[in-house]
Amino acid sequence: MPAFNRVTLIGNLTRDTELRYTPKGTAVANGGIAINRQWKSESGESKQEVTFLDFTLWAGTAENFAKFTRKGSTVFLEGHLRQETWEKDAEKRSKIVVNVETFQLLDRKEENGKSTDAKATAARKA
Repeated sequence: MPAFNRVTLIGNLTRDTELRYTPKGTAVANGGIAINRQWKSESGESKQEVTFLDFTLWAGTAENFAKFTRKGSTVFLEGHLRQETWEKDAEKRSKIVVNVETFQLLDRKEENGKSTDAKATAARKA
């Protein structure tokens, strides 16, 4: 049976990214993102909904993401969904996490009258 698991999101980081390393030295970054959805109801009333998701990045992608982002940063994330399960107080728990494969920083600032992605520019110069 065919399957497709792909997600693309644009939102704001809800906290600073936590960077750690596995015992074998692989970087792992964990964070959270808030995605806002706005629409008008049939009566014309403005409505808003916020969805919160956790995400994980690996290896060099994790290190770069943690280096150039902070709480509130606007980011584009692309990857796939993964279900994490664990047990707490003898109860099974689970949550859906975005396993990020690529990202783009969307925060902008003005430089010489031109709008640029400041953090991506800094990453290219490094």
